[in-house]
Amino acid sequence: MSGRRNESIPYFLGGISEKDQETGNHALVTSLMTRFDATRRRLSQSGNVHGEVATAISNFKRLKLCTNTRKRFGSVPGVDVGDIFFIWGEMGLVGLHSAPVGVELIGVEGSGENTPIAVSVVSSGENADKTDDPDSLIFTGFGGTTKFHDHQPSDQKLEGLNIPLEAALRKRSAVRVIRGMKVEKRTNGKIYVYDGIYIITSMWEEKGQNGFKVFKFKLVRQPHQKHAFGIWKSVQQWKNGLTTRPGLILEDLSNGAENLKVSVVNEVDEEKNGPALFTYVTSLKHAVINIQPLVDRCTCPQGSCASRSGNCACVQRNVGGLPCVENALVTRGPMVFECGGSCACSDKCKNKMIQTELNFSFEVFKTMHCGWGLRSWDPIRAGSFICEFAGDKIIEKGEEEDDYIFDTSMVYNSFKWNYEPELVGEDASNKVSEAIRVNLSLLISAKKSGNVARFMNHSCSPNVFWQPIAREQNGLWCIYIGFFAMKHIPPLTELTYDYGASPGVGKKICLCRSKTCCGLFG
Repeated sequence: MSGRRNESIPYFLGGISEKDQETGNHALVTSLMTRFDATRRRLSQSGNVHGEVATAISNFKRLKLCTNTRKRFGSVPGVDVGDIFFIWGEMGLVGLHSAPVGVELIGVEGSGENTPIAVSVVSSGENADKTDDPDSLIFTGFGGTTKFHDHQPSDQKLEGLNIPLEAALRKRSAVRVIRGMKVEKRTNGKIYVYDGIYIITSMWEEKGQNGFKVFKFKLVRQPHQKHAFGIWKSVQQWKNGLTTRPGLILEDLSNGAENLKVSVVNEVDEEKNGPALFTYVTSLKHAVINIQPLVDRCTCPQGSCASRSGNCACVQRNVGGLPCVENALVTRGPMVFECGGSCACSDKCKNKMIQTELNFSFEVFKTMHCGWGLRSWDPIRAGSFICEFAGDKIIEKGEEEDDYIFDTSMVYNSFKWNYEPELVGEDASNKVSEAIRVNLSLLISAKKSGNVARFMNHSCSPNVFWQPIAREQNGLWCIYIGFFAMKHIPPLTELTYDYGASPGVGKKICLCRSKTCCGLFG
């Protein structure tokens, strides 16, 4: 894309200075997380499915691509309460929790004592931790029982990692708490949620399930912090039908058109009618008549387009091969090519990324200042496909006021998102262009008909971006717009993208309230 540059997310093509390695900021943390996940996706795309995480972590450590390496008590610069991490090693790259075990230690310089103190803990729901209370955590001590199969069970002792936990109790020092959450759609591993600053208030001994003594540490969450784990617990209860979503005014805006219900929520005022009426559709409708085929379609046997043999005609049009891994876009670029309706492959083909059903439970909610907005009940990983922009394809803008227009001809903030070839062992010349084709012209209105995408508000610091996607339909190339997560997005975080601005200057006052707000858009 061309146009204004968004300075809120700098992209460090080289290394990181020693100063920034020691202490970071939001821009640096965001950049590192973006670079790391881009590297991981590319390694997975190129065939290193099982080793992509270890390889990516190793490359970043070797090149000292990290920040907040100076250990500290309390909050970490650039990391906010509620931030999520899909890989344990991501926490280490940004300095939230660098230890490979559940307790991070720090030595207090000039304190006159040699006892290390715990500065962060990761509760994975194991070791009999009690994790149901969003305002406290009962953390189980270490050692004594079952870590090594060749050791007989025994009582835990005040040694090893239990010593810094006890020291934090005596000092009443701040301890960062990260909670490992199991998510039903994530079959491998947990998602780690930074839940804020806690204080260890008490410690006691009790008998464990095997009859031997264990230590228990009670950590209490400090007041006046953003909700984090509490949000996860609430969403679980809504999904399981244990409690009703507060402010719910409509259970399913799509009226069954989507595979997952799209709820409508208003916790702002007394309005009970919800958004203005429109026809809910799940895709952009192209007016294509039956004609003689003008493009090559793949002839792969059903289900084989995801193979890395390189024989699929549709996959070959994409730089680097299959454009997605685990329903996540690997790289953004001028165009992504999918298998079309006339291809021989099945509906479950892995090269039909935006032709799938919804992967996340969405809610349309009333915002304080920007009308209705959109957010997800589920955590969203960077690169994940969120939804298509559905609506009516139009030829040109009319005189009628339409706040639901998507226009590819706007001027958009540029940003860097793709992987760096050098970080995956490729030549720098392999860098994929992120520029959208200049001759791409697509105008869509979701005023009369549309889907959840019509409720995504504008932001100058968005967490979602759009990507043009082409697939064959009755012999012609048809272009669609897919939305993807720019970064990891926690549950109940508003989903926003850059609407762009008319060449020269925007026409509408921006209310995104971000630190890098441009003031105008549209």
